[in-house]
Amino acid sequence: MKYRAFFDTNILAYEFDSSDILKHEKARDILDIWRPSGFLVISTQVIQELFVVLTRKFRPALPVNDAEEVIKAYSSCNIHTISVETILKAIRISDDHSLSFWDGLIITAAKEARCKVLFTEDLNHGQMIWGIKIVNPFI
Repeated sequence: MKYRAFFDTNILAYEFDSSDILKHEKARDILDIWRPSGFLVISTQVIQELFVVLTRKFRPALPVNDAEEVIKAYSSCNIHTISVETILKAIRISDDHSLSFWDGLIITAAKEARCKVLFTEDLNHGQMIWGIKIVNPFI
């Protein structure tokens, strides 16, 4: 891989969720490929959401100390910081493309981080937005 790829929270969360074994295995496979490449990108939004998912939405929830270790492990990835400018761009793209603000924020962060691909299950597979290809790895 010679290009940067942005990962949405849901892909990272499935790595720790074995309730859907197919998504769990696929998430692990794709992350095992991208993590060591140096081209995996996430944002501060993704890190925050991942902590909440791991500690509040999973049943059983991960203990806070375990979730903190997961966050520390992801801190070695390329992390794009969400700024006020990023938020303002996300508002515009959300309105222009009839997306939720949160999806617009993910796309904006991916664009600012110069990613060519966005891995997510929340948007339309194959769609191009701002030059970023949307890929649902579970299809």
